[in-house]
Amino acid sequence: MFRFPKFDFSKVDVSKFDPSKFDLPPRAGLNPDASGPGADRLAERMARFQRAQTETFAKWAQTYGRPGAALGPAGRETILDMEAPEAPGGAWTAPRPGQGRAAEPELDLSALMRGRPAARGRSPVPVPPGARFEERVFTGAAGSRRYKVYVPSGYTGQALPLVVMLHGCTQNPDDFAAGTQMNTLAEAQTFLVAYPAQAQSAHMQRCWNWYAAGDQAREGGEPELIAGIARAVMAEFSGDPTRVYAAGLSAGGAAAAILAATYPDLFAAVGIHSGLACGAARDLPGALAAMKGQAGPTRTNRQAVPTIVFHGDGDRTVHPANGDQVMAQAGAAPGLTETVTRDTSPGGIAYTRTIRRDAGGRPVQEQWLLHGAGHAWSGGSPAGSYTEPRGPDASRAMLRFFLSHALEPRGRA
Repeated sequence: MFRFPKFDFSKVDVSKFDPSKFDLPPRAGLNPDASGPGADRLAERMARFQRAQTETFAKWAQTYGRPGAALGPAGRETILDMEAPEAPGGAWTAPRPGQGRAAEPELDLSALMRGRPAARGRSPVPVPPGARFEERVFTGAAGSRRYKVYVPSGYTGQALPLVVMLHGCTQNPDDFAAGTQMNTLAEAQTFLVAYPAQAQSAHMQRCWNWYAAGDQAREGGEPELIAGIARAVMAEFSGDPTRVYAAGLSAGGAAAAILAATYPDLFAAVGIHSGLACGAARDLPGALAAMKGQAGPTRTNRQAVPTIVFHGDGDRTVHPANGDQVMAQAGAAPGLTETVTRDTSPGGIAYTRTIRRDAGGRPVQEQWLLHGAGHAWSGGSPAGSYTEPRGPDASRAMLRFFLSHALEPRGRA
């Protein structure tokens, strides 16, 4: 069945919407300017349609606004709470204290439709001699997606771990690779990295559809596509099937949480940065509520997957309560010991780190709460969008956590 593209109503400028400008061409003898019963019925239906459209968009505007928040041009609260760099190559930064929330820069939708990254002026991701960063297309029963794969120069055919990196809204594989610097770690520690790319035909702003019920199941949706990409990379490069991991930011983090719930036999551990739990929402209105900290009830995963979470307590895009819900969904196995430490990163971001270890001392759950940080990848590079370079290095911490876990060598999905 044909799958219609999902529309991101959060980007609609309500102030520019004028239902009265809808023109209906003459059809089947019904002319809006004509008289008679048929024309009267058509006029009445058009009037109802216009009222419904106006009321619907007003509700979206109200959903996005809240008292005391800075509002965008349509009276909507802006979605991303990071200020864009003032010059190419600059850092995405949090609003300065006392200024309130910065207005979101207007996205050039025509540029997005041409597939350009949201962060303009960025140089291509550097690839060291002997390494490869190549694009592929995966096609399966659930559809097809492009992806990029990084193969380090130290690869000589040996079975390597794989980290699947899931970008956030408006991002793409190159942007996400530049911001997280995961390729640099892969080159230093010799592992594979795959970057699935969300298609604009699936979401106008290239968000993973974490809130859609059909994309929260094992079969037939985006989880199946991402799992298929992971398997394709493992098959092409003879990767280690016991050491496959997934990490993501925002919508990508929510997608990683869904993978933990739907493919625990494929992913040995997951990392969720500024994301949401699987099932936190089942439709778009529920997604808006969940992002504000009003997520619906979620189930504990039937099979526990080691999980590491990063979330800023100053995040005004995805409420930090969602990080707690992700950890609760991961499940608290009996016998875990918990340690809590507080420290400050070299860049000046204070954080609280909670680790739960099994009887063997191995961390199976790890949560970083970043004090004052917003909706951005902690410790990331300003070469990519939505990064907080001052924070602790989330990429390095996730990799350390991942490599301490492996699946038992048994039958796979």
